Amino acid sequence: LAFCRGRIVRVPKGPLIRVVGTEVAIPCSVSDYDGPSEQNFDWEFSRDTDFVRIVSTWDSTFTSEEYQKRVGRGDIKLRRSSNDAVELVIRNIQPADQGRYKCSTPSTDATVQGNYDAEVQVKVISDGLSVSGSKARSSTSLRLSEGDSFKLRCSAVTTSPEHTHLHVTWQLKSGSSWRDILSLTHEGKFQPGPGYEERYRSGDIRLDTGANDTYRLSVSQASSADGGAYRCLVSEWVRGADGSWQKIQEKSVEIATVSVQRTDVVISTSNVSVTERDSLDLTCNITTDRSGIFQAEVMWYFSASPDDTLSDAQLLLSMDHDSVVSDSTLITLSHVDRNSYRLLVRDVDVEDSGYYFCEAAIWVPLHNGSWHKVVERTSAPVSVVVTALEPDYDVFLNASKTPKFSDDPTELDCRITNVQDTEANIRFTVSWYYRQHLPSDDVVAEELLASMDADWTLLLGDRGRERIQNGEIILSKKSADTFSLRIQWTSESDRGDYFCVISAWSRHRNNSWVKSKEVTSASVNIFWATQDYTLTVEAVKLKPFFVAGHTFEMTCKVSSKNIKTPRYSVLITAEKPLTDQSNPNGTTRIISLNQDSVVRLEDWTDQTRVDGVVLEKVQENEFRYRMYQTQISDAGLYRCVVTAWSPGGGGMWREAVNGLSNPIQIDFQTSGPVFNVSVHSDSPTIYQGEVADLLCIVTTEGMPLEPDDMSFDVSWFAVRSFALDREPVLLASLDRRGIVTQSRRNGSSDLSLERISPLEFRLRVHGCEDHDFGNHYCVVTPWVRSATGVWQREPDIKAKPIFLSVKMDVLDAFKYPLLIGIGLATVIGLLSCLIGYCSSRWCCKKEVQETRRERRRLMSMEMD
Repeated sequence: LAFCRGRIVRVPKGPLIRVVGTEVAIPCSVSDYDGPSEQNFDWEFSRDTDFVRIVSTWDSTFTSEEYQKRVGRGDIKLRRSSNDAVELVIRNIQPADQGRYKCSTPSTDATVQGNYDAEVQVKVISDGLSVSGSKARSSTSLRLSEGDSFKLRCSAVTTSPEHTHLHVTWQLKSGSSWRDILSLTHEGKFQPGPGYEERYRSGDIRLDTGANDTYRLSVSQASSADGGAYRCLVSEWVRGADGSWQKIQEKSVEIATVSVQRTDVVISTSNVSVTERDSLDLTCNITTDRSGIFQAEVMWYFSASPDDTLSDAQLLLSMDHDSVVSDSTLITLSHVDRNSYRLLVRDVDVEDSGYYFCEAAIWVPLHNGSWHKVVERTSAPVSVVVTALEPDYDVFLNASKTPKFSDDPTELDCRITNVQDTEANIRFTVSWYYRQHLPSDDVVAEELLASMDADWTLLLGDRGRERIQNGEIILSKKSADTFSLRIQWTSESDRGDYFCVISAWSRHRNNSWVKSKEVTSASVNIFWATQDYTLTVEAVKLKPFFVAGHTFEMTCKVSSKNIKTPRYSVLITAEKPLTDQSNPNGTTRIISLNQDSVVRLEDWTDQTRVDGVVLEKVQENEFRYRMYQTQISDAGLYRCVVTAWSPGGGGMWREAVNGLSNPIQIDFQTSGPVFNVSVHSDSPTIYQGEVADLLCIVTTEGMPLEPDDMSFDVSWFAVRSFALDREPVLLASLDRRGIVTQSRRNGSSDLSLERISPLEFRLRVHGCEDHDFGNHYCVVTPWVRSATGVWQREPDIKAKPIFLSVKMDVLDAFKYPLLIGIGLATVIGLLSCLIGYCSSRWCCKKEVQETRRERRRLMSMEMD
């Protein structure tokens, strides 16, 4: 590779065939060189054997004497295309320039390797190409109408001694540049120019060859874009030594100048404004210079927007080229003259406002008697505004009934006055609005209560929907010119400004109703002075002293002001001491009585004393609460929560104000025993699979009790964390009747809870797992039987938790896997020995025959 690498100078493979009088450019390039990136080139020429220097890129004295004039005039020059490539350009090449051209590059390499020059043969032939128009005439002018067809011809022939091909292109001058229309390439292929592909595929543009080397361009359906100068551009091509095609010369001739008269479609009037019930008159004019026989097809369209396309617009009326008009009742289309078509719309209304435009197509007869559409145009849209006939009227709003107090009725009348210029096709509807009244200047948006459509359909707003559906708000029409709004029971939230809007509707030709005008009334303020509601509740304890087991009784007396015919609902609540574990949140809702005297138990959960609490209404403003067979756990503060209700609309009750009574305390002074609870375990740390024993031990202090006079509810809980920062989980419970309840468990361990002595309860966790760890504690609820034989529930007692740790026995964990592994290894070893023995005994046995040796005795030395 190092030996073959070196400088390479390249020129085209010859011979290069060129036409006399044309410009020749011979490229030369160099690659794989060392030194600077920009290389220099020297060109020399030889007709026979000796080379004559022509031009150099680096030495101005390089040119020989016979070429100095042509180089000085610029007829011969070097054109650099890159740092490593140049072109030798010879303008107006002559037969004397035929010969060998050598391109050489001065060496800039560290070592001389490769080739430093290259030669190419140039052959100059005579000009045998001639291009002319039809019948050798000069450029002509054609004046056409849009949609016409025309044909142009040119002749191209070559008498070149070489085998050359012609490339014919028809071009149209667009501005100052020429644009390709259609070409017949030197390879015999048709190639449409940019923008003419679709017309070529449809056959509107064709290129045909004829006799005497003629090339005919045929254009159908000519448009205004086809106007301009046309020329025939012919180039001569020859195939080079390397097989590629090379263009050796090019000639053109202008054939004709074509002008195409555009067919325009316009509407005679610009923007139009007409009054409702009048007639709309529009004329569509077709501008064309066509003098022959033709017929026009006209279609009128309507659209709501000027940007709509024909597919989006509405077709009003049409007339085909046989003058057949489509049917319509209120719209007519007439043929005024040869190029004018009139659209007449009678009795217009507001919905006819929009944009009108017409589309016209020109049809011409063919030789076979059929008609052919040559051009189609659409006019610019014309804006038409139909001014509605608005009625003239005023609107007056007054309050026929105003509330003095809450829940009084309110009635508003909206009256239409001073009605003028109305017709039988006018209909009035009403819309009612509410706006909150603020003393400041703040702007508040109005809220729709209800509105009426033209077909008397009632549309409800968000504010008044529910009350109108319930009949609390009534909408009515008292007379032809009066609409009414009545609020049956007015509340404080209804205070504010009210106004009405009267809408006038006009009936159109299709019997539809369109809103033509709206008039808004002045607002009416609905307001009355109110005083704050007051409610006072007093709780009285009827029996000042009592002991556990007796009946607790208290009354709640209610007094109110500024409330119209009130009724009361009462709720009894209890605030237990913080030491009570049954309700850690504090307040308990016990029993309630609503304004209709319906009693309901709230959070009373003692199933043994379902009927132990009673709440009754003694008088209209006095209520009594009783609690039978009170227990020590009932100690706390008791209150009455009272709500005052006033009658609302439709027999409904409306909440007015709430009140809270003074607290009544229940406190038992007893000299009974004091219970303490603790948790104990002999082994708080155990291994997996073992049994954990936890003891809940109850101790008493003070007055001793017989075992039969006390019993306990015991519940075991666990917190699965070290820091007691999670919710406790109930494990199991044992009530005082000996019924055990267990919670659902996810693991494989099991629980058992039993009473092993009157004051000791044992929880066992069988088959402990790692998730059985955590803090464990018990909650004990003592029950003590009084001297009267009544069982009293004492407050719950929570023991201090004990942490149970579960460890994993490493020996037990690995015992069975080790035994299984040793057994498998032993079996596999014995099996391997057995297989080896059998293989050596039967499969690999060989019989070995020993060579028998002669046994001869040695002779003794004496016998020798």
